[in-house]
Amino acid sequence: MPAQPIAIKSVGLVSSVGLSAPASCAAIRAKISNPTETRFMGSDGEWIMAHQVPLEKPWRGLAKLSRMATMAITECLEGLPREEWGKLPLLLCVAEKERPGRFEGLDDRLFGEIQEELDVRFAPGSAIVAHGRVSVAVALAQARKLIVERRQPLVLIAATDSLLTRATLGVYEGEERLLTPRNSNGFMPGEGAGALLVGQPGVKGELLCTGIGFAMEKAHIGSGEPLLAEGLSAAIKIALAEAGCGLHELDYRISDISGEQYYFKEAALALLRVLRQRKEEFDLWHPAEGIGEAGATAGVAALTVAAVAARNAYALGPRVLAHLANDAGQRAAAILQFRVV
Repeated sequence: MPAQPIAIKSVGLVSSVGLSAPASCAAIRAKISNPTETRFMGSDGEWIMAHQVPLEKPWRGLAKLSRMATMAITECLEGLPREEWGKLPLLLCVAEKERPGRFEGLDDRLFGEIQEELDVRFAPGSAIVAHGRVSVAVALAQARKLIVERRQPLVLIAATDSLLTRATLGVYEGEERLLTPRNSNGFMPGEGAGALLVGQPGVKGELLCTGIGFAMEKAHIGSGEPLLAEGLSAAIKIALAEAGCGLHELDYRISDISGEQYYFKEAALALLRVLRQRKEEFDLWHPAEGIGEAGATAGVAALTVAAVAARNAYALGPRVLAHLANDAGQRAAAILQFRVV
């Protein structure tokens, strides 16, 4: 049975290629990237390159996460009167607990710092969503419940993350997962923040989330198990069932894939397992090509790119599959449809 859709009303995005959603999405569309040297040196004696967000002050740690989040939230809520902000529950997406080098205070300090910087106290129903790259899908499911069951008019979803710490980069470099001149099978680390304001479908020009699916992949990266993409395939099938459509009816795909062959292979296998009718083209967009591996921000960035592309009429069609995966094996999929009438 089709699920109740929810609408993305507005967006905000802070990335290494732009400090707003229009700037970031324009750069991503033009395939512009801006990697720079970090203050961390690799085992080869070379400075590690990354997609760093340039802010007016050299904030680090929780302070930078908070600042990036408040910028994205402020952009997202620009059209909402300030006195209405406190009526919104905030679902804050952050790194999963398994993340190497995860910042201390993500679960008990970051939310408060964001509220203090914005000078607002968010409504009951607010929560921390600590599932890394799949966080936005978990937050969408939670937001749908708040909107449909609790009659909450609007819910704010925000994400903020950074992989640019010595502990995080040290682990990923040791596992040979970073993109370097000597390793093409890797990702370039990044950081950023994003925000989505969601609610009941209203006017045309909104990107609707019509289905959400979740599953677990036993053969997650580093498991040593043969990859069959069973988890991602299951998540996509659940999302399609909720949306009441087939994969062949969608126009393109967008993902959090950031460069590792494992995730590209998983996407290809899932397509083979789920697609039942031939499609001449089924493009896969991956914004990480421009902004790097941005952790929990990746999912919000993908949905923001899809929303901006639809509104500015350069999307490949009104229906899109977004699929997300984290290293722990969690898989998520969302069916999105642009409302034109």
